[in-house]
Amino acid sequence: MLQRSLTILASACIALFLVGCETTKMKQGGGTNESITGAAAGGAATNANSQLERCASPLGTLSLVENQAAGWYTILRDEYRLPPTSNLLRIMVAQSNCFIIVERGAAGMAAMSRERELMASGEMRAGSNIGRGQMVASDYALSPEIVFSNSNAGGMGAVLGGLLGSRNANIGRLAGGLQTKEASAMLTLVDNRSGVQVAASQGSASKTDWSLGAAFGGSSAAGGAGAYSNTEQGKVISGAFADAFNQMVIALRAYKPQTVQGQGLGGGGRLTVDGSAPPAQTVAPTQAAPSTAPLPTGRRPATTTVKPVIVAPVKK
Repeated sequence: MLQRSLTILASACIALFLVGCETTKMKQGGGTNESITGAAAGGAATNANSQLERCASPLGTLSLVENQAAGWYTILRDEYRLPPTSNLLRIMVAQSNCFIIVERGAAGMAAMSRERELMASGEMRAGSNIGRGQMVASDYALSPEIVFSNSNAGGMGAVLGGLLGSRNANIGRLAGGLQTKEASAMLTLVDNRSGVQVAASQGSASKTDWSLGAAFGGSSAAGGAGAYSNTEQGKVISGAFADAFNQMVIALRAYKPQTVQGQGLGGGGRLTVDGSAPPAQTVAPTQAAPSTAPLPTGRRPATTTVKPVIVAPVKK
């Protein structure tokens, strides 16, 4: 009796899912959003995500720094077959108009160096204006990181398959086609001149996909492993980065520099350690400490006499 009830309940749930769409909208943070697409040119954006935060004017120049030696990057490249996250962030940041991106990638730097070498060799025509002193400094560096990524955070097949038993394997397989993809991403913004972290944010996204190919044993075009790991997971990761970037922009709008009382930022801090010299008593390496040695007998410190300047009155 219990087995029959569970079978009826499972069949009803699956029928309800079949009535709906094949793929639900992605849940980005607290709302719904799709992947980042479109283009950007200067302060103009085309087909930008409507829920992407924008700035009235840029906050400074920005370079993208991606740790390609990190474990998450290896999984992104080898398992999901996805391109570098800098490709995604480049469009996202440009469409937001919050920063102006300066090129610091290997390919871009190599191209600029090649043009300068051609200019120095004399091969370029006069007036090309390529040379030293023209590159724009990067005010800030934006570093991405995928904190957590799960391509199957909860399929129904494992649960219903155990409840319904082998006689209801088809229902278990059908339920197994319902999979949830989740990702969590982190962004860190650092001031390049001081090395101080300006902002940090973390975002998340999830998407439930009804994989008919996995349910009925169809081809990969109907939602198999290939398209699932490459396309759908990529959309969830981009949604997580968009959520993190939106939260960072909102925080930056209310940005206030932190102030350290006493000796200021990097001057020793307020958390003193027993036995350590106070910051006021330390001398920077480039400064000479004042001499406290006594002068030889019969000598006096050198003094400088300033004679008053007499200005003659102007004859009328």
